[in-house]
Amino acid sequence: MNGSWTVLGIAVGGICVILSIVFVALFARYFKLWIQAFSSRAKIGPFALVFMSLRKVKPSVIVDTKIMAVQAGLTNITTQALEAHYLAGGNVHRVIHALIVAHRASIELDWDTASAIDLAGRNIISAVETSVDPKVIDCPDPKKSGRATLDGVARDGIQLKARARVTVRTNLSQLVGGATEETIIARVGEGIVSAIGSCESHKQVLANPSVISREVLNRGLDSQTAFSIVSIDIADIDVGDNVGARLRADQADADVRIAQARAEERRAEAVASEQEMLARTQENQAKVVLAEAEIPLAMAQSFTEGNLRAV
Repeated sequence: MNGSWTVLGIAVGGICVILSIVFVALFARYFKLWIQAFSSRAKIGPFALVFMSLRKVKPSVIVDTKIMAVQAGLTNITTQALEAHYLAGGNVHRVIHALIVAHRASIELDWDTASAIDLAGRNIISAVETSVDPKVIDCPDPKKSGRATLDGVARDGIQLKARARVTVRTNLSQLVGGATEETIIARVGEGIVSAIGSCESHKQVLANPSVISREVLNRGLDSQTAFSIVSIDIADIDVGDNVGARLRADQADADVRIAQARAEERRAEAVASEQEMLARTQENQAKVVLAEAEIPLAMAQSFTEGNLRAV
């Protein structure tokens, strides 16, 4: 009995020694990381580093990003949140970098929004940089649309060719699910064409191009998009064709063709009526000839019947 207990004790002791060796080896492996985290007040314990490796998380990535966040004053980001984002396939360094930039620029951006943007495939750093330093978009963009100008026609019939530059900044709260840059270009282009069309005269637009900018900005074209429009500036505006005169000339030509067609129709009707009258005349003449042919027959019959005598 005592022998059995002795064997059992030796086995348990051996297992404990093996576990101790494994733990010491793991601890020695991550000792430097733990010292870095401890000295930086990152609050990551040695057991947490060991368990990270068991969960297939790189402890060096979590420690580096946690130290970056703490040193930048972002103390509300937990180690578990960093691990979860890493396991989800996100770029932890990129998210922390974006949060630090937003924090320094006093831009409201929390961990959940930033991690969601990163997991959605958007470049969170580029989005934050655009929010800090607004981006200028050409409208229209010749590389994408193949058009160099936006063509609108004022109420006096004069065509105006305009080019605009739209300054936008990223709307971080709507970056996930919000419309992209192409939507902004399309909406602004539609707004400029509509604004030109609402002007009584093209001279009004040429004298004060800001009329277009104000009207387009007042429409709230950046709603439900990933950007906020800061300004819309008319870069260039030129006079195009006199569309109204051309349309009136085309209408006059169409009216002439319609009148000619109607005159031709009336002429054809007159010719047909004339031919019909000639046919009726021939028919009546034939009836007269037939009637004249019946006169001798009637006279002969009357003479035979004694109703008619020769004198």
